[in-house]
Amino acid sequence: MTTMPYHERYRSQYHFTARQNWLNDPNGLVYYEGTYHLFFQHNPQGTEWGNMTWGHAVSSDLLRWRQVHDALLPDALGTMFSGSAVVDWNNTAGFQQRDMKTIVLIYTAAGGSSEESKGQRFTQCIACSTDGGKSFTKYAHNPILGNVIHDNRDPKAIWHAPTRRWIMALYLDQDVFGLFASPDLKAWARLQDIEMPGCSECPDFFEMPVEGMPAERRWVYTASNGRYLVGAFDGYRFAPEFSAPRVVDYGANIYAVQTYSDMPDGRRVQMAWMAGGIYPGMPFNQQMSFPCELRLARFEKGLRLLRTPVAEAASLHARTTNRADLKLDSSASVHELSWFDLLDIEMDAALDRNSEFTLRLSGEKLTYSAATGQLSCLGRTAIVAPQDGRIRLRILLDRTSIELFVNDGEISMTSCSLADTAKAGAAIYGHDVLMKSLRVSEMQSIWD
Repeated sequence: MTTMPYHERYRSQYHFTARQNWLNDPNGLVYYEGTYHLFFQHNPQGTEWGNMTWGHAVSSDLLRWRQVHDALLPDALGTMFSGSAVVDWNNTAGFQQRDMKTIVLIYTAAGGSSEESKGQRFTQCIACSTDGGKSFTKYAHNPILGNVIHDNRDPKAIWHAPTRRWIMALYLDQDVFGLFASPDLKAWARLQDIEMPGCSECPDFFEMPVEGMPAERRWVYTASNGRYLVGAFDGYRFAPEFSAPRVVDYGANIYAVQTYSDMPDGRRVQMAWMAGGIYPGMPFNQQMSFPCELRLARFEKGLRLLRTPVAEAASLHARTTNRADLKLDSSASVHELSWFDLLDIEMDAALDRNSEFTLRLSGEKLTYSAATGQLSCLGRTAIVAPQDGRIRLRILLDRTSIELFVNDGEISMTSCSLADTAKAGAAIYGHDVLMKSLRVSEMQSIWD
């Protein structure tokens, strides 16, 4: 008996996966005219990394994706490594035809990574679409930025309105990143190098308001592992407020984070490759994280990024059960929450200094101890301090992943797992804990 496509045993049911074969970095995240575009590193010829091509999927709601034909194929300059996408609203590149605005892809041609490109170096290139993202044509005069150093790669371009020009964040070498500027996406000048210890690859650069203070804005520079710097940017130089990149996600499998360009509602939405997952016997390999909204908030120790699932997640809720004031008073007393394997769990727990609880999640365990502050799941640990004697958790459970969000996104943990079908669902036990609220929602498949 043949399994229906997208419903295989180890297929994520509400995280994006390629129809078949290999997938890694999200690329070219852009919104235009009612459509979210998700491009991605893709090997259309096999389930292992190689032959890098830009796969392409589209959605009207950030959740339910339809894969279309590949957007960028390898050429004589190299295979198609990571990059970004923008809508050229002011037609700075001069590619626009008629009234439809041009979507421009900015990508790395990985010279020397194929026989066809032997002898070439890593360079930055562009391609454009004048039909709303249905097809793309590579610029005849590529590359638009020659090799700067070694395997420089992963350009992320944004429009800087005050100086009326494009700014590109680019990975250079080791832990060094760069900023470049261009009036037209074709000719680029180097502005600045930025060191980010403990980081490499896939930069992103964007401006955000400080939560609760809309007139106060900062720029955020992120690296592939999600670590970030916050500071000021005048169009010429980025001045971070701290030198060591900060961590928001402590999970085992977050990588190649990128945010959406040209969002219609001003949100800053991030996706990532959940690198290193295992999918035995499947026709595909690897998956994306659930899309998350980023917010920037001020704490006693400075500005911090917050990361939470997008509000659209509620549209996948099929059935929700709510409990209030549930007491956990014995580790021997287990409260079954659901037997379903696709869940969105939200809880608000009141604690004292000896409180402990454990969530069983399809064969895996999430534990928290108020005495040590340790929150542990899938081999990873974060220190979480209760706020006013409480801790708030949000857990997204899919067949091949567990994503955890703490205290409204102050900490997240993005990790892959393989659900034990014999132990599907969720249960909770512990002691000295009062669950003020506990909401469990069964999730629908995005592939139905």
